[in-house]
Amino acid sequence: MTEPLLRMSGIGKRFPGVQALDDVNFEVAPGEIHALLGENGAGKSTLLKILSGAQQPDAGTVTFAGNPVTLSTPHDAQQLGIVTIYQEFTLAPNMTIAENVFIGREPGRGPFVDWRRMAADTHAITRRLGLELRPMALVRGLSVAEQQMVEIARALSMQSRLIVMDEPTSALSSSEVEKLFRIVRDLKAHGLSIIFVTHRLEEV
Repeated sequence: MTEPLLRMSGIGKRFPGVQALDDVNFEVAPGEIHALLGENGAGKSTLLKILSGAQQPDAGTVTFAGNPVTLSTPHDAQQLGIVTIYQEFTLAPNMTIAENVFIGREPGRGPFVDWRRMAADTHAITRRLGLELRPMALVRGLSVAEQQMVEIARALSMQSRLIVMDEPTSALSSSEVEKLFRIVRDLKAHGLSIIFVTHRLEEV
């Protein structure tokens, strides 16, 4: 039996007057698409924030790639290869696609950014996703679906092993949803694990 990439055991989280999570157990295998389904208020967002390092559990343990881990910050999660794409995008609209993909990790030496390499690397990632986007185009000129693809490209640039997608279809048309599903299946085929957070049963 394949060892899970992610194992969350006995996770509990309480807020004043609310038990948001109570003894939650959750596993994701390598190269698996795993849906996290529930209505608003069911605790999906809380579990997602714990996994992304934005919140800490009151109880339980998290194991990643066979090792117990403590996710104290989003940086901790990203260092392990856990990248979350939130429903509200975190892109900088007045920056280019390439700058958004590599923000904080720009290739270069010292204070000098290698713009040509950054554009080429961005182009390679977006081509992998089946996109024809100009790396130096500003994000503010992109559609919602294209911005989501930039978020996915950024996740891939981080050498992610597990991508968490929070309600990724909420603002997409039916054709854009189908394109997203094709990309998700391709990522799975390349060995990435995906957690697909949704309240839409028909998408599972």
